[in-house]
Amino acid sequence: MAGAASPLERLRTAGRERPRQAAFAGVFLAALLCFLAVGAVLPILPRYVTGPIGAGDVAVGVVVGAFAFSAVAGRPVGGRMADRRSRRWVVVVGLLVCVLAGLLYLVPAGVAGLVVARLVLGIGDGWVFTAGLSWIVDLAPEERRGQAIGIFGLAIWGGLAAGPLIGEAAHDLGSYELVFACSAVLPALGALVALRVPDAHVGRVVTGGARSLLPPGVLGPGMALGLANVGYGTMAGFVVLLLADNGVERGAAVFTAFATAVVLARLVLGRLPDVLGARVTAAGAGVAEAAGLALLAVAGTLPVALAGAIVMGLGFSLLFPSLALIAVERVGEERRATALGAFTAFFDVGVGLGAPIAGAISAAASYEAAFLVAAGAAAAGVLVGLVAAAQPRATPA
Repeated sequence: MAGAASPLERLRTAGRERPRQAAFAGVFLAALLCFLAVGAVLPILPRYVTGPIGAGDVAVGVVVGAFAFSAVAGRPVGGRMADRRSRRWVVVVGLLVCVLAGLLYLVPAGVAGLVVARLVLGIGDGWVFTAGLSWIVDLAPEERRGQAIGIFGLAIWGGLAAGPLIGEAAHDLGSYELVFACSAVLPALGALVALRVPDAHVGRVVTGGARSLLPPGVLGPGMALGLANVGYGTMAGFVVLLLADNGVERGAAVFTAFATAVVLARLVLGRLPDVLGARVTAAGAGVAEAAGLALLAVAGTLPVALAGAIVMGLGFSLLFPSLALIAVERVGEERRATALGAFTAFFDVGVGLGAPIAGAISAAASYEAAFLVAAGAAAAGVLVGLVAAAQPRATPA
């Protein structure tokens, strides 16, 4: 057939792709080791704060949530450094910063010391994910970038899912100190992996308007992501309380359904942003998330709640890579990591604001009202995303 590649050409193509695939696997593994460390301390820190430290629930919230503040500030800075130097340099430094955070947990400085450790962690994992995501986009063929972004995101979900198991096992076998030691060793291993991965990016210093930490093309997709993540913050903080208030037992199963839908959608439907276009996929994903939140709001039985969680998970899973692709396409290659750093910061802002907003609405009205407001925020994000996708793409340098 005319136009069909010969067997020799297919072998040549496969030969060119193997180094990229190996590099992708290396970057993914380095990030996974980082987020395994993040996940390992999640179930342990609350008990450590209220047990050996002797503090209360407010202190637990402050310690656990402190990392988000430094992550929001650190992601754009890490992105700019990844553009100016190299992706690998920022990933390795970020991993070493996470090692430092793990060691700081061991310092007997009470709540204040733990807050400092969490702030350091936020900078480290923010740099690892931002520079790693940019590295992945560099490696991926243009026609598969959306899928690559989605697959790389599973490093976070995999780490946060398996990390707590590592933390619990370390605690049962040893002590709190063993958990904290593991949280230092894992990113150290990640740094060793990252050092062996080739990085073809050549850093450059940009001038003028390009020096902004928030490139203009990122604001729209970032706002859409932030609005959507109000829903995630609402679900994470209040879905069990919502269902209990409605007389539904085993509400924790909703988290399993949601996480399963996120992972399966990334694996099975991950090419949709590349095939259908980021704009179409982002709009559909936003609508699905809004519908899932609305279903959760009215769920009077566990099957309805599980259906809502699955629908929300499908939308949530595809929304990030679709909006990230929109952001990447609207900046030049020389600002790719800066753009992704600013874009991912909106993720933290949305989650960070979502839970307290939901709490205030729940106190003033009801849990159902909080979920309906979150659904409205996700729907508003669809409109913002459509407007952002309509902006012109950056022209190649």
